[in-house]
Amino acid sequence: MFESWGRLVYARRRLVLALAGLVVVAAAVWGTGVFGALQSGGGFTAPNSQSQQESDLAARTFGRNTADVVVLYTSRTLTVHDAAFRNAVTRTLAGLPKSEVPSAVSYWTTKSPQFVGSGGHATYVVLQLAGGSDSARLDTYAEIQGKLAAPGLTSQVGGQVPTYSAINKEVTSDIGRAEAISLPVLLVLLLVIFGSLAAASLPLAIGGIGILGSFAALRLLTLVTGVSIYSINITTILGLGLAIDYGLFMVSRFREELHRQPSTEEAVARTVATAGRTVAVSGVTVAVALAGLMLFPETFLRSMGYGGVATVLVDMLAALTIMPALLAVLGPRVNALRVRRTAARPPRDEQSGAWYRLAHSVMRRPAVYAVVIVVALLALAAPFRHITWGGTDARSLPAGAPARVVTEALNKDFPGNPASPIEVITRLDGPATAPAQQAALTGYLQRLEHVPGVSAAQITGLRGTAVRIDLRYSADPSSVTARQLVTAVRAVPAPAGSHAYVGGVTAQLVDELASLGHTLPWMALVICLATFVLLFLAFGSVVLPVKAILMNALSLSATFGVIVWIFQEGHLSGLLRFTPTGSIDPAMPILLLAIVFGLSMDYEVFLLSRIRERYDVTGDNTAAIASGVQRTGGLITSLALMLVIVVGAFSASGITFIKLLGVGMIVALIVDATLVRVLLVPATMRLLGRANWWAPGPLGRVYRRYGIREQDAPQPAAEPEPVRS
Repeated sequence: MFESWGRLVYARRRLVLALAGLVVVAAAVWGTGVFGALQSGGGFTAPNSQSQQESDLAARTFGRNTADVVVLYTSRTLTVHDAAFRNAVTRTLAGLPKSEVPSAVSYWTTKSPQFVGSGGHATYVVLQLAGGSDSARLDTYAEIQGKLAAPGLTSQVGGQVPTYSAINKEVTSDIGRAEAISLPVLLVLLLVIFGSLAAASLPLAIGGIGILGSFAALRLLTLVTGVSIYSINITTILGLGLAIDYGLFMVSRFREELHRQPSTEEAVARTVATAGRTVAVSGVTVAVALAGLMLFPETFLRSMGYGGVATVLVDMLAALTIMPALLAVLGPRVNALRVRRTAARPPRDEQSGAWYRLAHSVMRRPAVYAVVIVVALLALAAPFRHITWGGTDARSLPAGAPARVVTEALNKDFPGNPASPIEVITRLDGPATAPAQQAALTGYLQRLEHVPGVSAAQITGLRGTAVRIDLRYSADPSSVTARQLVTAVRAVPAPAGSHAYVGGVTAQLVDELASLGHTLPWMALVICLATFVLLFLAFGSVVLPVKAILMNALSLSATFGVIVWIFQEGHLSGLLRFTPTGSIDPAMPILLLAIVFGLSMDYEVFLLSRIRERYDVTGDNTAAIASGVQRTGGLITSLALMLVIVVGAFSASGITFIKLLGVGMIVALIVDATLVRVLLVPATMRLLGRANWWAPGPLGRVYRRYGIREQDAPQPAAEPEPVRS
């Protein structure tokens, strides 16, 4: 099938390129508008959870009560009781258009002491903005942002909408910086690898097409479902990284085939039959891993799944259509514009070079290599045993960001979590103002106030049968103590005949953890089963898929251990320029799991494809493994290095959780490309021997009939003597 496809693309190469050009132009014009169509911030809340029900009920009954914008006003000399302080703030608020700011709550509208801090020299104002969506409120904020300063006072702006605005700007900046830094460096590396400008430009061309195509795919998704703005980062990383991976793999194989036969058509056909088949298997495997994110109800993770799968499929299609067409047009001119004389040299003999010597060493001492590497990976994984889950807050922003400064000031200088109380909505069995309901409500308030950790319980709204209560506490809203407090509050009996819904920032985190914990085993099951089936159909073995999954689990554990050591415990925080919070947002390891599992399988398929190809010809397991390492060792490390460069630009992000993803992917790529794929996998395969290729009789017949083969029959070729221990 793949060889026939290669011949078809060769025959229609100019038509394929013409159609591809039209698609790319359309993607460039229309797809780049995706930035304005994505959802800003949020997406971490578990739908239908108690906290979401509380939020929806509060919004329907009392109107939105979120702190869209929090403006902190301070003075060194004046206090909130001075007329000059009051007049400066109230005149500023009076100047805001009611159509854009329907509500402004301050010390002077409430007379509440919770609005006074720092010895009376500071106060804050809570603004609600017009707009039925995050995007609309962002537009409103952009309109009023320059009107919030009060004369004679220091003004700093924070809250939900300014935080989203800051993150959006950082995300856009990250993408521009990543492309500006990575593309020139990648071109230099590709020139070093290929020694030819023509060959080096092809993977970059596929990378550019992959990014534009993935932007268009994301925008299409926004027409039918909500997509988080954070998905654009993953789309850019995968779109560029995987496209270059697949492009490099295809170009390398094409140049190798040109040395075996002078016919461009035969070289294209063989390239698609071998490398193209590997790209297809790899792409589907990576897509399956990312599709596991779609099982989660949280918009953030589902968006990453949508964007990731769309990106992988775009890259795979570009590598299987546009790349063969480009190779067909270039032919031997793929080695044109050489920067070194050895650019077009034949492939190195399999019994020479550093990778041969490494393969020979692994084949001779497989048990030693396996034991040492497993112990090293388990040591790296050790900190993962002590992981502490927590939420993402303003500390994810850079230290000097105004939204973070405001949040830290509120938590430090003002009593009782003014921006993040535990919220309780209770529906009574009669009007809230009736004597019987008032008595029941008083008893409920007393029970809430006696919950250990609650410093105050205050009624903040009465309407019909509904009552809104805010609970103040001293713990960090994302801490284990605060989460335990939510559980204790939910255990307090509501007034007879009523039902209480507990929400707020901390309750949302409690519900998020419960939702993720419920869905994660299903995600793991789906990914493992799908991966097992795909690898079995690709290689005809039930042993290799199980081994690959175990290797990935070991590699992921080591990566998670390093992430905990850095981002939870705070090591290297000064070098990486972030503020450790003592916890990890649970959505980040799940997202990292899907991405890293997919990329690890990408490299596994590259390696096993070459090993299986040689095994089909020689029937010698040891020789096939050594040949696979020799042929792909340099390629896998080159691919990993280039993806590290792409990801490295994102690890410099000012947003901590994006930095965590970047650093986590770098660690995973280094561990996977150096220790696992080129050392541990060959060592374990050497120890397993012919058992690598075992399948029960019925499954063997399934593979012979439905297996995804590189070619219809092996084509023996003269090979050097196999490496033996």
